[in-house]
Amino acid sequence: MAGSDAGRVAGQFHPRVKVRKILTDMSPVLVIDDHPDLRAEISQNLHSVGFQVESVSNGPEALERVRSTKFSLVITDEKIMGIDGKDVLSSVKKIVPQIPVIVMSANGSVHNAVEAMQAGASDYLLKPFSFESLEKTIKKAIGGTNGNGSSKSGGQMSADHPAGKVILTRNSKMQDILKQARGVAPSSATVLIQGESGTGKELLAAYVHQHSRHPEAPYVALNCAALPDTLAESELFGHEKGSFTGAVGRKLGKFELASKGTVVLDEISEMPLPLQAKLLRVLQEKEVDRVGGTRPVSIDARVIAITNVNLRSALADGKFREDLYYRINVIPLVVPPLRERRDDIELLVQHFLEKYSRANHKKAAVIEDAALNLLLDHNWKGNVRELENVMERAVLIGDGKSVLPEHLLLDPFENHTKSSELLEVKAGYTVRQMEKKLIFNTLNQVDDNRTRAAELLGISIRTLRNKLHEYKGEALGT
Repeated sequence: MAGSDAGRVAGQFHPRVKVRKILTDMSPVLVIDDHPDLRAEISQNLHSVGFQVESVSNGPEALERVRSTKFSLVITDEKIMGIDGKDVLSSVKKIVPQIPVIVMSANGSVHNAVEAMQAGASDYLLKPFSFESLEKTIKKAIGGTNGNGSSKSGGQMSADHPAGKVILTRNSKMQDILKQARGVAPSSATVLIQGESGTGKELLAAYVHQHSRHPEAPYVALNCAALPDTLAESELFGHEKGSFTGAVGRKLGKFELASKGTVVLDEISEMPLPLQAKLLRVLQEKEVDRVGGTRPVSIDARVIAITNVNLRSALADGKFREDLYYRINVIPLVVPPLRERRDDIELLVQHFLEKYSRANHKKAAVIEDAALNLLLDHNWKGNVRELENVMERAVLIGDGKSVLPEHLLLDPFENHTKSSELLEVKAGYTVRQMEKKLIFNTLNQVDDNRTRAAELLGISIRTLRNKLHEYKGEALGT
């Protein structure tokens, strides 16, 4: 790049401009540019908003760094010393297919931009550009704005690239599962992920997407238990304007929004039977019927179903369609509970210690052997999610130097049951009465935390809500 161009580009940055702080828990960003001033200024500005940054001046060094270090994002100039920028892009994508790459150019054209995007670039920036433009482009590339400026909605579903979702394991059983997931990810086959609550099933779904043929495509996750029955069909398949009261315009469903990407159906066991029949047709025909629509719409999204319920039991109870079960169970992946992968506990403990120490601006504490032994011996009914909660609490109440057993505050109900805690069984009690007593006793023990109670009872939150509604107005002993 010519010196005058470099000075002009660098001059577009405004390090004194107040920028919004970005809270990140990600791997570093790699900046590749052969002009030292511009490279330093990009790095400095990214540091100022919370990113970790590494920078290199040439292509061969960049590729060596990508092979040896995990990065969340690569920013490369289109023309650098040692290798053409497009070759850097293609080589990086071969080494780490899911990593987002932003290409910068001082002599850009529509043709070059199209070529870069076709080669796998997440975005293309024409120099000179402001730092605000670069910041916005980075956030878009890593999924912070869902790729279209919208954010996640209501905790029910997300529509973004699952950047930053990493599975940490040294357990051989878990590594075998990841190997299976990588093997099937490039196909379009439907995947069924099963496992207890808190084991990381959604992380595994994101892992499959990240290793798919289109990791840059949308990743749309939907919780079937959180969908109102009246809106479920519209959310999944979309609707046309005027198709029902409140339908003021056309709305695309999740299958259309996930074009070439992945639709994740969490808690699929909670999907109503009529909707199961329509989902079966979508999977068979690869097309959806919008509510109020007059013709089917072709879709090309891959489906991943997630459940913490034994679907075979749901089949026997008539709560899940047998034909749908066999349609989604093409590639079954079962995530083992934490108690079966205890060799991961210490690894996860260190990860959560560092994560929550950073989040709370504390120096990472050292876990004492006595505390670690308690964690290794714990039953972990809540699995990795429970372990994460325990470590976050330990960071918050600890002294910041070391984690002691008293900082863990492990739930005594998890590891042993005292005689006073046993459910009292009386002659003449019906199964319904016992079920009701068990549910209310569990809610009492967890201070009416319904999510926690559902996990302990081994049922979904929707089932728990339905049971409580069923018992409404009844006395506990009746």
